[in-house]
Parts: sequence; structure tokens; C-alpha cells
Amino acid sequence: MTKIACLDIYRLAVPLKAPYRLSFTEVRRFDSILVRTEDEEGSAGWGEATLLTGYTDETVEQSFDTAEKIGRGIAGLSLEEAMGRVDSVLARAPFTATALRTAMEMMARDPLLSVEENTYVPLLSLIHGENEADLEGEIESELSKGYRTFKVKVGFDVDKDLERVRAIQEMVAGRARIRVDANQGFDENEACRFAASLSPDGIELLEQTCAADDWNAAQNVARVSTVPLMLDESIYSLEDVDRAAELGAASFIKFKLMKAGGVTKLFEALNHIRQRGLTPVLGNGVACDLGCWMEACVAARALDNACEMNGFLKTAACLLEDPIEMVGGEMVLPKAFSPRINRAAVEAHTRDHVRIVA
Repeated sequence: MTKIACLDIYRLAVPLKAPYRLSFTEVRRFDSILVRTEDEEGSAGWGEATLLTGYTDETVEQSFDTAEKIGRGIAGLSLEEAMGRVDSVLARAPFTATALRTAMEMMARDPLLSVEENTYVPLLSLIHGENEADLEGEIESELSKGYRTFKVKVGFDVDKDLERVRAIQEMVAGRARIRVDANQGFDENEACRFAASLSPDGIELLEQTCAADDWNAAQNVARVSTVPLMLDESIYSLEDVDRAAELGAASFIKFKLMKAGGVTKLFEALNHIRQRGLTPVLGNGVACDLGCWMEACVAARALDNACEMNGFLKTAACLLEDPIEMVGGEMVLPKAFSPRINRAAVEAHTRDHVRIVA
């Protein structure tokens, strides 16, 4: 059985084209861990995790140190043994574990990371505009590109957020679905008032109104909301999915590769969500192109709604030699595509690097 011959672990700072504003922070760069694994036969794979403080307890510095420690422990082990070691830290360091395991899955040519024919995965578009003129121009532009699902960020001020959502609803006029995302920005009272005041016209779902660990608030918001709810930051495990189903706290569950611990585990998690009577949504808006491509490969087999892996559209640099193509609001997955890493881009944005040889 082939063994892990060497690993490269990089800490990256990838700048964004424009600041990405969330209710709890403003993101100007993606702090990412990039992992390369190679086996004794020369087969190599890459994995990525982008760390966002406020979304995960892991920091990029901690993740780099943890990845190095694990890497030194798995160099020389068989693929099965190495994956077992990585899985053992999944609960406490899911982003780090995902970067390591997806590199090994690509190295081992996991069938989930390839499509047999050119495949198109619909993505949503994030609406940024604040005033009426900017919103109208942006909405018409995104519709003309083929997008049929929009995301609107809220969680800043209940009344202003409601006013902006109403304006967007009027401008969209039923031509696209709207997802509203609070990113934990409201307390329970604010969330209940916001959710109860929304007009449901054209709104597909309302996402994560309150703090991730406030399940009581999630349940209470679900009781008064005029639209279906989705949980994201609250969900890190299948047990969390079960809890959401049992409490009636959501109709939609969003999962991300960086929480799953690998593409196989992600595929299983999406199926589990559906088995619990909930609708899975997939995609990471804070990920580089490698992670977005992997999520899209899984989405092509597991989902039938718009995906959210649009982080690659935010970065000012591509980690892949062949940039991901968009056509008509859809990500293109070419037949039998195997991504190649842009070494110059990686070198330009590397803040730390370690090579481990068995």
C-alpha cells in the first residue's frame, strides 16, 4: 500500500478585489491554509481551508501549526492510516482537517472530484448596493449575466435592513429568488421582529439570524418567521443537523466543505440533511478557487438549488493555473478536469511554508 512521501503546508494571505462586509467583520483578504500531499508513486493532491475569525474558533496561525504537527505525524504512513489520524482532529480543528484530507482525496483520485461530462453548477450572486440607484443597476446587471438567486446581507439594523430588502424585492419583481443572510447579527428580539416583518414575496430563506450557539433563539425565530429559515454557523456536525430537525429550528441547512472534513464526508452530510426532511444548501463565500471547485464537484451530484461557493469571484488572485469559468450565472466544471496550482500566485501570497519529508 502506497504511503505519504511528503507534504507541503503553506499559510497564505490572498487579497480581495473589494472588502467583503459581514455583520460581524469586514474581510479584506482570505487567510488560507494550502496543503500539498504526495505519495511514493509521485501522485500529488492539494487541499485548502480559509479561516474566518467569528465563523470558526480556529485562526490561520493555529491552523498552520496544527497542520504542521499532524503532517509530521502522518508522513510515511499509508493513506488509510493518515486519513484516520486527520479524522481524529476533525471535531476540534475541522478547517485544518479538511485541508489535509482533501489533499489526500485528490492525491488518491477520489471519484467525487471529477465529472464525466461538462457540468454547470448554478451559483447565487451577492447584492452589494446600498442606495436605490446602485441596487437597480446591480440587480439588472446580475440578471443579465444569468443569475437567478440573489443573496442579501442583513444583521446591521432591523429597520434599515427591512427597508433595503423591500426595495430589492420590488426591483427583482419575481425574476430571481432572494436569500437573506444575517450572519448572527441580531439578538433574539431583533431577529424575531425582523423575521416576522419580512414580506415573503420572492424570498427563498432567511439565514442564521442569531448567535450560532443560541438554539433557543433559533427555535423562537422559526415560530414567528414569515419565511423558511436556514442555519449555517450553528451547524458543524451531523448531531447539529439532527438537533435542528428535532427543534424545528430550520427548513434549510447549509454545509461547507471546510466543516465537513473532506469531500466524501461532505457528500454524506448533504444526504443526511435530506434524510432528516431538511433541504441542503452548499457553498462557501469565503474560500479560494480550489475549495470552491471541490464544493462544486460535490454539488453537481448532490444538489438541485443554487450554490454559494462564490469566494473565488472575490479574490484578486487565482490559485489555479486555469481560472474557473462562469457562463450564464453557472460555474463550469469541465469533463475530467484536474486542477493545476498556480505556483507563482502561491509564492506571491505565502506568509509561511514548511516541507515535511517522510
